Amino acid sequence: MPHRPPVKFLLVDDLEANLIALEGLLARDGLELLKARSGPEALELLLIHEVALAFIDVQMPEMSGFELAELMRGTDRTRAVPIVFLTAGSVDPQRRIRGYETGAVDFLPKPIDPANLLNKAAVFIELAHQRQELRAANEKLAESNAALARADRRKDEFLAMLAHELRNPLAPILTGLEVMVSSPGNAEIVGNLAAMMRRQMAQMVHLIDDLLDISRINTGKISLKSEDVLLLPVIQDAIESSRPLIDKAGHQLGFTIDDEQISLTGDPHRLSQVISNLLSNAAKYTPNGGRIAMDVSRHGSHQVKIRVSDNGEGIAPDQIDRIFGLFEQVDPKRQNGLGLGLTLVKNLVTMHGGSIVATSAGLGKGSEFTLILPVHARGTSPLPATPEQETPITLPSVPRRVMVVDDSQSIVRILAMFIEQEGMEISVAYDGEEAVNVAAVFQPDMIFMDLGMPKMDGFAAARQLRAAHPDTLLIALSGWGRDEDRAKSRDAGFDGHMVKPVAPDDIRRFLAMLA
Repeated sequence: MPHRPPVKFLLVDDLEANLIALEGLLARDGLELLKARSGPEALELLLIHEVALAFIDVQMPEMSGFELAELMRGTDRTRAVPIVFLTAGSVDPQRRIRGYETGAVDFLPKPIDPANLLNKAAVFIELAHQRQELRAANEKLAESNAALARADRRKDEFLAMLAHELRNPLAPILTGLEVMVSSPGNAEIVGNLAAMMRRQMAQMVHLIDDLLDISRINTGKISLKSEDVLLLPVIQDAIESSRPLIDKAGHQLGFTIDDEQISLTGDPHRLSQVISNLLSNAAKYTPNGGRIAMDVSRHGSHQVKIRVSDNGEGIAPDQIDRIFGLFEQVDPKRQNGLGLGLTLVKNLVTMHGGSIVATSAGLGKGSEFTLILPVHARGTSPLPATPEQETPITLPSVPRRVMVVDDSQSIVRILAMFIEQEGMEISVAYDGEEAVNVAAVFQPDMIFMDLGMPKMDGFAAARQLRAAHPDTLLIALSGWGRDEDRAKSRDAGFDGHMVKPVAPDDIRRFLAMLA
């Protein structure tokens, strides 16, 4: 049970002996007794303390109990304080009516019956506890409402930022398409525009991947593909990924490592993502021509310390504890990211059994992120095997029959056009039912098929196609790429699963299965 603040009773009597007697009867743990020997003294106590019940003697010099009660009723702070009048004799009806008019809840004759006094006190102590619990609940509710309001504002800011970040690459892509249409014969222009579009599309895919990673982390669906790896190549990959942003801003990047043989067990892709995000974060928040440094050193026998520092904008003291929170770094005025990078870093580091802290001397004084990861003790882990060379893509020398099935005509047309340029014979369909019918005539060697379609979805169509064409390769097209999504498509009979947007090389790799 949470700690309760003491309940306070006010005892008012001009005789000290009466106050001592009342105190002796009422004293208990959790009850604070305030004593006053006059009306003015009682009013002073009421200005300071919140009182749950007042026992007031009726007959007092200078100010009677009734006069004190009337003053209490005239003030907002004390208007609701219940009063029990103490009287030495019988109270005539007129005086009793006056007492109730001033807010009395009862009269107790003197000498006081202890059982009666204690029963009444117990009732008001319980009422005070209920008020305390209600107040605490209301305060907690107010805090929750305020937190929800802040989260709602951050969500709105995030959605606005997401729209901005997606429009950024879309705008040059749309403009580039118009220029390509108007300059079809200029190979140099078309080549430059194609390179630009690939960069913009890569940026959009990166944004979407970050969103999916956050979703997987929040639902506990992200997993690591751990293996024994050398740390140096992982860091070199991260530097290469971050290099365009660093070079664009004219930053100087310094890198030192005290032991090139540091190895650990982890997911090399995710570890590279962590370090790349830290470097990119430093590049974003450092003015052009700044300095970024990464120092890697052993930290004890079983840990490595990776420090990424910069001389950039720094972090305000009130932001240090919040910097890794989801959407906490979203600032609509900056318009340079979704604020997801550090959240991903924190979660991925934790999944690797490590820790990360951010420090800064304040705004304008740069920042430093210190990452600690468990590693193999010196000389205890074998070097990872030399990575295999990527197998070159070899397409069939003889055209093969390929179907594309999707309810989006634009997707069907562009995929069919690309696959036809790769030397294949093409047929198309726009829903599951049509795919089954067309395949019965076309007899395809491979089918690329969307999963979410009207009339008959890709799962149902795949089951029928698999039964009718057991040797045909079925490749699912989907906007979902979670492990459970891939398992569902595999159970339906698909041989592969591609996540939209589909990269040309990925299509070629599947076409190579026909060779």
